[in-house]
Amino acid sequence: MAKPVLLTVDDDPDVLQAVERDLRSRYSNRFRILRAASANEALGTLERLKSRNDAVALLLADQRMPELDGVGFLTQATDIFPSAKRALLTAYADTNAAIEAINSARVHYFLLKPWDPPDQNLYPALDDMLNEWMDSYHPPYEGIQLFGTRWSPKAYELRMFLAQNHLPYQWVDVEQTSALESYPALKKADGISETLPLIVFPDGSKLSEPSTAAIAQKMGLRTRADVDFYDLAIIGGGPAGLAAAVYGASEGLRTVMIEREAPGGQAGLSSRIENYLGFPAGLSGRDLARRAVVQATRFGVEILSPQEARSVRVEGPYRIIEMADGSRVSCHALLLATGVQWRNLGVPGEDRLRGAGVYYGGGVTEAIACKGETVYVVGGANSAGQAAINFAAHAQKVILLIRRESLAATMSQYLIDQIGKTPNIEIWPHTEVAEIHGDQHLEAISLLCTTTNTTQRVPARSLFIYIGALPRTDWLGDLVLRDDRGFILSGQDLLREGRRPAGWPLDRDPSLLETNVPGVFVVGDVRHGSVKRVASGVGEGAVAIQFVHQYLAKVS
Repeated sequence: MAKPVLLTVDDDPDVLQAVERDLRSRYSNRFRILRAASANEALGTLERLKSRNDAVALLLADQRMPELDGVGFLTQATDIFPSAKRALLTAYADTNAAIEAINSARVHYFLLKPWDPPDQNLYPALDDMLNEWMDSYHPPYEGIQLFGTRWSPKAYELRMFLAQNHLPYQWVDVEQTSALESYPALKKADGISETLPLIVFPDGSKLSEPSTAAIAQKMGLRTRADVDFYDLAIIGGGPAGLAAAVYGASEGLRTVMIEREAPGGQAGLSSRIENYLGFPAGLSGRDLARRAVVQATRFGVEILSPQEARSVRVEGPYRIIEMADGSRVSCHALLLATGVQWRNLGVPGEDRLRGAGVYYGGGVTEAIACKGETVYVVGGANSAGQAAINFAAHAQKVILLIRRESLAATMSQYLIDQIGKTPNIEIWPHTEVAEIHGDQHLEAISLLCTTTNTTQRVPARSLFIYIGALPRTDWLGDLVLRDDRGFILSGQDLLREGRRPAGWPLDRDPSLLETNVPGVFVVGDVRHGSVKRVASGVGEGAVAIQFVHQYLAKVS
């Protein structure tokens, strides 16, 4: 972003040079210093700055100039940049004219020539004016802008994608913005309105209703591997996958990590993780993911995101991964860390309003939009508790809907204590969502009290669902063994009455985190029997590398 401008005007070259010198000496680190040799030249400069949407903080003009004097120039300049501070440079003989200018031409200050030393006679007055100007200055946003409506599922998908990938953006809800004429990007060259949602990039280019792949390509996210073969490939970029990537690469393994959405997984969307070791003040899931990505990149991990693995096959010592875009990579050792997805409620109206008032996790990006509203959160585990506390900072009221009598059996005590101390969070026990109502967006929900078997309908605009999760492992086909819910079996869970799984080719039992396919390992929430905690996922990812090394030592 261009610095705000300080413009000085004087027809005397020596004076003009001296003023410019003193301005640069003190202000060039924060402002752009421009000069003009006449009032008309300066007005032309201001018109060009206006056309480029540049900001002007100060106009410093000499009073005695031919064609147009300083007061006349400042009066006309006010029409172009009304918020700029205006100062008049005068000789002692022009003091009365300067005072009149302050009264009649809205000049903020006058300075006498000569102004030496500037530390006493120039800078104090300019400092006061510039500090006052900066207090009210709101620089135009020059990053990614996303235009859409709050109830658009596509706009919600894009907000989630940008947030998960740590791409700063400005969200503009066109239904809540009164000054849409200040956003020329919303119109095409022929004057027709752009189709929403619309993303505008810093270089001025636009994408209407874009796919996440198109955004990734535009922003330079890596979706293709540098080489065809790796020592270790990791599918999934949550805490377990990131930990494995860091430990694998730091120990010399050529490592690639493939993530379908964005590094961090569900944990990356957590508003606050209070009980993660080494962070006594807690940290957000976003911050944890960002730190881990930086660490993995530092050790040379290639992160492909957004990129989806569609299938895996085994050919001798090689494990070959086919991607959604048709590309492929192969490896000696494969680690599955795909995590889980939030479960659906399975009630009428849910699918129709997904992304239009009905959301699954990811409340961090929507909390501000819920200001002053009543927010309903479904679930009694830690994720729901963290979300409720996050929403409570913005919403008028947060209602936590749980099926049990209390949170004691499902939520960490520190979260229960925080919820108890938050006055605008209510807990409704023995309550389930029976139906979701609304046409274009969520309007109401029907709640079933399981103790009385009665239903009440309440108005609602935001419903966030955190009711446990299921693995997404169907894409693996029959490659690895899974339990009846789709979680991947490993280690001792593969043994039946001491017998190894059918087809196991090695003269040893599967190692702790190894599947029924040698060299294919599983960690994190997708593993059968895992502890659903961030720290345990990180631990499994780190431990798995020991078994990867043991496997590679036998096949190399």
